[in-house]
Amino acid sequence: MDAVGLGKFVVRRVSESETHALIGIDAVAIDGDDERQASIRSWCQQGLAVVAEDVSGPLGYCVVEYTFFEQGFVTMLMVAPPARGRGVGHRLLEAVVASCTTPKLFTSANVSNQPMQRLLQRAGWSPVGLLHGLDEGDP
Repeated sequence: MDAVGLGKFVVRRVSESETHALIGIDAVAIDGDDERQASIRSWCQQGLAVVAEDVSGPLGYCVVEYTFFEQGFVTMLMVAPPARGRGVGHRLLEAVVASCTTPKLFTSANVSNQPMQRLLQRAGWSPVGLLHGLDEGDP
């Protein structure tokens, strides 16, 4: 994916050298979650991440993998806390929908993740099911 201008910020594919920049905006990784940091490194190495950025730097990122029944799956969508509410998540979703190489694109979000639930609804995504048992007490 080439850089795509989206108003006040751009969405483009991340290079492997930008791992630390993504870790620096990921609320979970910043708190020292080694697994999340390792995942970010892997996504960058594999070229699976796109980043939204403006002149101040990265605002958010999104990862699409093709391991869910051979369809696209949004594995991660993270917007830096200071950039939330600016349309970054919506634009990241638009970009990955446009670049998805399979007929379908899925994602998963806990019921308790109300910001993501609202984003998906505003973006026109439809629920296709509910999975229990992954996170105790939170489908």
